[in-house]
Amino acid sequence: MKRPSSVARCLPIMKSSDTSQKNPSRRRFVKQSVSAGFGFTFLPAYLTSARAADNPQLPPSRRINLGCIGVGGRAGSVIPGLSAAGSAAPIAFCDVDFVTAKGVEKNLQAFPDVKRYNDFRVMLDEMGKDIDAVSVVTPDHTHFTAAIHAMALGKHVYVEKPLTHTFEEAEILMRAEKKFKVVTQMGNQGHTSAGADQFKQMLAAGVVDDIVKIEAWKSPSLWFMNAAERIPGFPKEEPMPESLKSWDLWCGPCEMKPYSKMYHPFNWRGFHVYGGGMFGDWGAHIIDFAHHHLKLGLPTRITPVALADHNQVSFPLSSDIRFEFAERGEKLPAVELHWKAGDFQIEIAEKFGDADKDGKIVVPKPSKNGTLLHRKQGDYLVQRASHDSHSLVYPRTKMVEFKEAMALHKPKLDHFESFVQACMGNGSTESPFSIAGELTQVLNLGMIAEYLNVDLTFDPTTKRFVGNDAANALLSGAPPRGEWADCYKLA
Repeated sequence: MKRPSSVARCLPIMKSSDTSQKNPSRRRFVKQSVSAGFGFTFLPAYLTSARAADNPQLPPSRRINLGCIGVGGRAGSVIPGLSAAGSAAPIAFCDVDFVTAKGVEKNLQAFPDVKRYNDFRVMLDEMGKDIDAVSVVTPDHTHFTAAIHAMALGKHVYVEKPLTHTFEEAEILMRAEKKFKVVTQMGNQGHTSAGADQFKQMLAAGVVDDIVKIEAWKSPSLWFMNAAERIPGFPKEEPMPESLKSWDLWCGPCEMKPYSKMYHPFNWRGFHVYGGGMFGDWGAHIIDFAHHHLKLGLPTRITPVALADHNQVSFPLSSDIRFEFAERGEKLPAVELHWKAGDFQIEIAEKFGDADKDGKIVVPKPSKNGTLLHRKQGDYLVQRASHDSHSLVYPRTKMVEFKEAMALHKPKLDHFESFVQACMGNGSTESPFSIAGELTQVLNLGMIAEYLNVDLTFDPTTKRFVGNDAANALLSGAPPRGEWADCYKLA
């Protein structure tokens, strides 16, 4: 496997058994460019002759080339989604395991001629001149290093949610978006949907004015939320599958625990060291509309009300956390957001029900995940589930008054194609890092509360906890392992 010949200050040289020469002069140039804040000027590959295989839908001059970091799991939907309209085509795949990752064969069969790599740094070094945009669909703890590497090389980036594993990583990516002037999108797909457009209409019509309380919840769906599947401490070491080419690469900047199938290919999400638990996983799909359109920003207090089977290895069996957000202006009063993940019963008050034909009040039943938005007037309730779900108003008789605002209109482009078109200079994305980064930071703060299980006061201006050094240390997390340290030095 060839070693990368050039790196920026935030692009570390990989450690490899290959002894091929590095290119120090080119590396110095890139390093100086990044440190000086110049960014890079590239002729996009879709304007050059370096193209992917012929595409019957669009000519090469109207198509972008994708470098896909992460090919299995969620990438089984992301890569086809980015390619669906024919405006983009993958030319390079990168994964540490092309066999055991769930659903990986879907992409390998659909794109059999795409070149494969195990290290994204090698992929970008060898094929960077032909790659316009990168998709990052890997475990949470390696989102940042892949994204910042690509951005520093002038590549547009699509990153699955949550954007990053730590608060600081999100902060750096928001700065990098401005610095390198690339198109970005986080994969909270509902943010570009009829449901999202409906929420904007509701906001404009005053339907979601004066929200003072938000109930947000998610039913159990992962192993750590099932008492029978939970394990004490870290899993025991197991033999690695032959298809996993490098456990070192899988661990990336984080601590390299002994390999276990509890980490790869999927269950990593339940461990603090690599994942974000249920809040990090589903929070971006459940609270995103309210967080963005109600301008919640960062909270001032985070209170773990109840964390079942709390420990600092795996996420709680169930979580009950309260976030407090300050007043943001007229019709945007202070908000209490209550997050519950687990076997909780979410109930809607009888006053928000509707009478049936016999005059009996029928109270709506909340879905397995979603939000309830409460107004200070208490006159009606707004409910939304997750992803692209549309909103409802209870009692439903009240919804008649807002008929126009509640109408659903399918957007011209979906979340994937809006990213692709923005990369080609057509329009913009709905969830760029400037928006998704702050949402991710709220998720990060919730993860810290789940780890420490103490009440936390946070200053949104300084972006620091008040009087808690342990919590402040967790904003950046453990120091990255040596070869990845320079990724975190972007000015």
